[in-house]
Amino acid sequence: MYDECAFPLVESVLEGYNCTMFAYGQTGCGKTHTMMGVPTNPDLRGIIPSCFAHIFGCIDQDDGQTKFLVRCSYLEIYNEEVYDLLVEQKRNVEPTKLDLKEEKGKGVYVRGLKQLIVKSIPEMEKAMMFGTNNRKTAATKMNSESSRSHSIFTIYIETAVKKNGDQHIKAGKLNLVDLAVSPSPSHPDR
Repeated sequence: MYDECAFPLVESVLEGYNCTMFAYGQTGCGKTHTMMGVPTNPDLRGIIPSCFAHIFGCIDQDDGQTKFLVRCSYLEIYNEEVYDLLVEQKRNVEPTKLDLKEEKGKGVYVRGLKQLIVKSIPEMEKAMMFGTNNRKTAATKMNSESSRSHSIFTIYIETAVKKNGDQHIKAGKLNLVDLAVSPSPSHPDR
């Protein structure tokens, strides 16, 4: 599945394009398994850990002519409010809501969203796990820890290459989206 669906998208991000991947379906259908799999087993890892390996594999194989900057952010959309999952959550304190903004030349962005510089797969995994632990979950009849929110883990990749004395910069981003299933009147327990 990775080779067919995700590989060309990650290659495009490395070339400076913006791409998005997400799995959608009802609770318990295997979205999380498809996206995460078993991260510690290369044969069973899902799309997200495979993306991490792909990105840093390309960086490690570079001939040294390209400079890379890799950053990540992780946000949650819960009850139509946006929250930063990479900010330390204080006990008994409501997290700070962030504003969605749009600027000419910059496009749509979340003001105040933290972006971490990451230099390795373990650093990226640590950021993702930290944010995942901050997500809002609740039990349903089909899943003991069903996500109650949408989340977007974004990887920003900037490359700089010198050609004929000029520096050429490319910037791409990969949005890895986890969509929560909305309860429906006929299935309120989802």
